[in-house]
Parts: sequence; structure tokens; C-alpha cells
Amino acid sequence: MSDVEHPAGAASTAPPAGAASTAPPADVVDLGLDRGRLGRSGPLLSLTARTAGEAVVAGLRGKLTGTDSTEFHVRTAERYVELLGRSKGALMKAGQMLSLTSAGPFMPLELRSVYQAALTRLYDDVPPMAPELACAVLEDELGQPLDSLFSEFECEPLAAASVGQVHAARLHDGRAVAVKIQYPGVGEAIAADLRNAELLATFLRVVVGGFSAHKLSFDIGGMAHEISVRITEELDYRLEAANQAEFAEHYRGHPFIHVPEVIGELCSGRVLTQELALGLCWNDARAASQELRDQWAEAIYRFAYGGFKRLHLFNADPHPGNYVLHHDGSVSFLDFGCVKRFRREQVEVLDSIVRASLRSDALGTWRACVEAGFWRATDPVTPEEVFEYWREDGEMMFAPQRFVVTPAYVGRRIERRNSPNGPSGNAFRHITASPEYTLMSRIETGVACVVSQLRGGAEWGLITAEYVEGALPQTAMGIREQAFFEARWEAVSA
Repeated sequence: MSDVEHPAGAASTAPPAGAASTAPPADVVDLGLDRGRLGRSGPLLSLTARTAGEAVVAGLRGKLTGTDSTEFHVRTAERYVELLGRSKGALMKAGQMLSLTSAGPFMPLELRSVYQAALTRLYDDVPPMAPELACAVLEDELGQPLDSLFSEFECEPLAAASVGQVHAARLHDGRAVAVKIQYPGVGEAIAADLRNAELLATFLRVVVGGFSAHKLSFDIGGMAHEISVRITEELDYRLEAANQAEFAEHYRGHPFIHVPEVIGELCSGRVLTQELALGLCWNDARAASQELRDQWAEAIYRFAYGGFKRLHLFNADPHPGNYVLHHDGSVSFLDFGCVKRFRREQVEVLDSIVRASLRSDALGTWRACVEAGFWRATDPVTPEEVFEYWREDGEMMFAPQRFVVTPAYVGRRIERRNSPNGPSGNAFRHITASPEYTLMSRIETGVACVVSQLRGGAEWGLITAEYVEGALPQTAMGIREQAFFEARWEAVSA
């Protein structure tokens, strides 16, 4: 999940004398988080019941009078965002996870943007903790006074989000760093939510099935468990630091992918210190030249799928706030709290699906999908339907010529891949994939959404062929990347 959005730059100033001394100890600060099980689940259940009743009324009214139901969905989206934002727990994190896909695949295309716009605010509308409290948490976690840790520390945060906030600082050796500090109490609130197994499952049941008249084959309990694991991992900044260090080692010196270095001695369970990445923020980047936007889009795509191929890792939070973009076409990647690890055999099976689709082999695509467990051989789905599910509207993975990814294209792709009412509705309704693949749809859709906001263009099919067929790179960035890894392998082998 994106925990913070790092801006293009920030000034560092020394804290006022004694800034950290006025706050009570971090472990006794009361943030007003309701940790009671009924107190957490009750409002969601109440709102769900109320929404279901109103949806029936709105649907009947629309059929009888032709009334537009958009106003109902705008109101519903606002209610859920308000509730999830107040929860400051697992439900808020789950809402953030769904913000790019917006639960909208299960509703008409024209309403999808309503829910996406509302849920996206869950990343931003979070008030920061007081500077005194942030400093108190920092000193308590690292066990030293602030002036011993940093030569400069900006008391006002660069950004604040659902689990923590980020401050600019400078080390005694002169390095500029970003310090992420977790809110006291938020971990306990989320843990309480996750102990209530039905709470997250209820939320997902509303999202996945609440807007569809069709019975779907999803394992809601399994999905809830998979999301719970990822959310729990995000609370441990030591784990995030280890994830980031692994990516940083792999990409150190890369020509266009940069992962900030972790300052390990200044990390703990609730504090993460890393190199400060400076560059263009997302809104400025969207106004850049087409050439730059194409390079950034290809870098983001290669980071997502190249890391999956080589490391068997997905950084499972493709969100604009997690990128800092540079004028040379390179991208700095931030936030590694949500990383999904796959086994080699899982990667190979998924590659076989893409490989068969790339070769326009309908029967091979179906067989690979059955082997992977996406469908059973006895399901009432034809090989042609399975092939079309992957291949149609798949220009972002399969187009051999330059293809510009737009929001309209992504909307069509979501409709086919995730809608029981879409052109691949029959195939979608019978998907029975393992809950381990829950985040894959979010990653795939998230990357496509990010690239579409850049209006990025590339020869996506040629890039896909590199990863699944072992083809030689054909794009300029691909050739540079291959040279980088070949030089590294030669150095390791020497």
C-alpha cells in the first residue's frame, strides 16, 4: 500500500530545542481508535444492510421511471470512504488496496470512476500526528535523542497516510534521508480488525458480490486471508526494510530503475529510514513530453514484470505516490511494505499461460490455465473463451507495434478481465484460482492504470516476449537493461 507520497523535494531544518520532550510516551498515546470487535464491525454491517436496501429501491425506481442511479452510487461511495477513513485499520487498508480497481469491475463501467475517485482519497485524507508525538515515537523506537540520530530533522511531515508519515532529515555524514514513522496505536487497531475474521470477509463480500446479480466462484475467505497477511506484513517496517534492501541490491547501478538505499541502523519495527529520492511529482510528470512519459511508463512496466521474472517478487502496490520520476527517463521506486513472493513453479505456470496467448494458441492457453488452477477441465468454459479472456484487449502485453495505453483502453481491459457482465463474463464467473493470486489482478490492473495516466507508449509485446520467450530485447531501454545485467553476471562469475 502506498503509505506516503514523496514530493519532488523538501527543505531540512533543525527541530526546535526540546521538541520531542513534551509528548507522553508513544505506547500510552490514545489516538481514539476503537479496538473493540463489535465497535469495529458494527458500522460496516449497518452501512452494508442500509446500502443493500437502498440499492433495491434505486434499482426498482430506475426500471419504473428510467431514473439515473449515479447519484445513489456517488452517495454510497462517499459513505464507504467516510467509514473506512474513520476506521484507521484493516478496512481502510483494504479500501486502499482496491482503490485502483475500485471494486468497479462488478458494476457498470460508467460508475467505476465514481468509486475509484472516492476510494483513492483514502491515501491522502489523513491528518498527520503532532510533531512532538512523531519525535517521541522516533526516539522511543531508536533509543537515542533526536540530535544524536540526525544533524537536521524536519518536524513537519512531507506526507501523511494511513499507517505512518514521512519526515525529511539529514544524517551526520551529510546524506539526505526520508524517515517513515508509524502512528502509535494503528498497529493494534489493525491487528484487532484482523483477529475478527468475519470483518474483512464481510467487506470483501460487499465489494466482490454486492453489485453483481451473478454467482461468482471466488473464495472470499481465502481472499480475506491473503489480504490480511499482506496488511500484517506492512505493519512491520523491519520487513519492509528487508524487502527494499533486496530490491535495492538487485537494481543498484541500473540505468533507469532506482531503489533508495535503506539506512539499516536507523530502522525498527515502526521506523524506516532511507535515502531521500528527489525528482518530479506525479502531476508534474503527467505534463512532461511524450518521449519522457514513454520512458517512465516502460521503466515502471519493466520494474513490475522484470522483478517478477528474475526475483519472483511483485511489489504489490503500483500507485502514483510510490514513484519519483527524473528528467533522464529513470524512476525511483518507493514503498516496499506490500511485496508478494512467488515460488518458481508458480512463475513458470503463469509464464506458460502468457506464452501460449502470445503464440495465439487457444488450446494451449486453456490447458495452461487448467494446470494453474484458474479453471477446471469440467467447467462450462471453452478453450476459445479462456483464450479470449487473456488475449483480447491485451495490447499492453501482446502488441508488437507501439501502443499508447489510455484510461479508455484500461477500462475495456478491466471489463473483460474482471466483470461477470463483460465480454468474457462466462469465463470470469467460473474462475477458481488460488487466493494466493488475489494480488495479481491488483498488480496487473494497477500497473496498467499508472501507465495509462502517463499515456505511455511502447512495443509492449516485444517486452513481454523478452520475459516469457527469452527473446532478445528490441527497445532501447531493453538493450540498456540487458547490458547492465550481463555486466553484473560477468562480474559475479569472474
